[in-house]
Formats: sequence, structure tokens, C-alpha cells
Amino acid sequence: MADIILGIESSCDDTSAAVISDGWLLSNVIASQDVHRQYGGVVPELASRAHELNIVPVVSEALSRAGVRKEDLTAIAFTRGPGLLGSLLVGTSFAKTMAVSLGIPLVMVNHLQGHILAGFVKQKDVPVRQPSFPFLCLLVSGGNSQIVKVNSPLDFEILGQTIDDAVGEAFDKCSKMMGLGYPGGPIIDRLAKEGDENRFQFAKPNIPGLDYSFSGIKTSLLYFVRDEIAKDPEFMEKNKADICASFQKALIDILMNKLIKAAKQTGITQIAIGGGVSANSGLRDRITQEGRKRGWETYLPEFKFTTDNAAMIAIAGYFHYRAGERCPLDIAPVSRMADF
Repeated sequence: MADIILGIESSCDDTSAAVISDGWLLSNVIASQDVHRQYGGVVPELASRAHELNIVPVVSEALSRAGVRKEDLTAIAFTRGPGLLGSLLVGTSFAKTMAVSLGIPLVMVNHLQGHILAGFVKQKDVPVRQPSFPFLCLLVSGGNSQIVKVNSPLDFEILGQTIDDAVGEAFDKCSKMMGLGYPGGPIIDRLAKEGDENRFQFAKPNIPGLDYSFSGIKTSLLYFVRDEIAKDPEFMEKNKADICASFQKALIDILMNKLIKAAKQTGITQIAIGGGVSANSGLRDRITQEGRKRGWETYLPEFKFTTDNAAMIAIAGYFHYRAGERCPLDIAPVSRMADF
């Protein structure tokens, strides 16, 4: 019989449920929360309340679209962390309750592991194209920026990571700084397409090894905008496309320089990206170009798998389940996780 896994994701402001059968995606339902836009960022208390409202209808819809009864499920996989604790509590509590009521196993998943393994979700009528092991994954999101060596679906090695801010956080904070809105990544990406990426220069950190730093470039942008507005109050409005293009290019340069270095050091030519920032068109274009230049096999996730979604939790849970891993019912969610 097929192993049918229900995945539940509730780490931030998206409530999602997905069903996979032996690695094949049957459904993936996401309920997003627009309430946070007016605050310029996710409000944890509002997020957890929205999860409480969304979790039952989202799971019900995922099962319906999959054509699966809850009694057909083999196991339930859920995001334990990292993420917002209140949001994680909703997903964890629901997963536990449903697993107990059905008498089936519970499997915990690291949210970041889900992003890395999203490319292993198989879909009907979509050609299967997956990296071979080992591969390098540039994991980039609002809370994380890492280069991860993936030796197997359950064996991960962090080669480098940010020592301060994540790249997604840099996008959001600088968008807010320029008065462009939230979430900042898509806004800057859209404006960057209209601008000259070589017009302005921003300071890039010189961090040894494969680690990242994005705090300095934010400060560089802050001082640049402040000084230019002092000269011309209309500077931002006149030049926002060029500023966004130049700033985005600087962030991508930082990311790619370390990824290229990691590929050279390891000799690995299977290269993937994952996480919310992997939807950035500039980054996707750049990694594709570098791949052609350097002989890499590059793997870009579909846009629907770049944001937080339960399909990635279900596929990670599937690998854990097949490896015989289970978790106890007294397990608690955690806002931070030390490793994979």
C-alpha cells in the first residue's frame, strides 16, 4: 500500500496542508494572511489567531482535493520549527490531535529542511527533475541565509550562514526604509526590472569563509539615501528603480560569491536554491547564468514551492517516515532549531 502523508505547515503567517502519496503530490492548499500588510510586517498574535481560524478548513480542503479520506492517511507530518511559537503551536496541536484520533504516527519536520527538499515533490504531468546527492543548496529566506551541503534526504551539513541578518530581512527592512511597502522582496524585485543595476554602489562585507553578513549593506543604503535626500528631497522618487536594481544586485553578488566559493571548495556541481527569496527573478537569472558558465546543473523550485507551503513539509515527512522516524506526543514546537 502507498504511504499517504498529510503535511501541516504553520511556521509564520501561511496556514497550509498538503497530501502526498509515495512522494507524489495530490494536493497543496495555502491560506495567506493579508492583515499584516498594514503593519509592515507579521504580527505574531494576529498570525496565531488566523491559524486557529484557518487550520480546519485548510486541512479539510487538502483532503478533499486529494480525494483521500482521513482514515486513509499513513502519518501526519508537521512543522516543529523554526518559526513563530504561537503559530507553530496551532499546527503542532492540530497534528497531535488528529494523529491520536486516527491512531497513526506523528512525524516532525524542520521547516528549513522542507525548503531544501521541496524540489523532490513529484507532480503529475510535470517532468521529474531532481538533484543527485550530494548537492549544494543556497537556502535564502526572511529568517535564514545558508549554504547547505545535502548528502541525502536526511543528512545536511551547513557550510556557511549569516552571522547577523538574513537576506530576506535585508530586502524587507530596506523596502520599509525607502517607504516602498511590505513584503519588500517582491516590490524591490519588480522595481529592479525597470532600473539600472550599475548606477549606484553599496558597501559589501568582507567576511571570511563561507558565512554571510547583511547588516552592513543596510547601513550603507540608509546613509546613502539620507545624504542624497538632504541634497534633493525628490531623489528617492526620481531614482527608486535604479536604487532597487543596484541594491538587489549587491545582495545577489554577496550570495553568489560565497556559493561559487563553496562549489569550488567541494567540487560539487549540483546546485539548488530554496526558500522565499529563491522566487527573486534576479537571483534565479544569475544562478542560471553562473550554472551555464561553470558547468553546474542548477535546480530552481517552482514559484509555488518557494513560499511557505505544506507540500515541502509532507515530502520531508515522507523521507523521515520511510526512515522509521516517529516523534512522541509530548513533543513541543520550538522557535529556533540548532541544526537539521
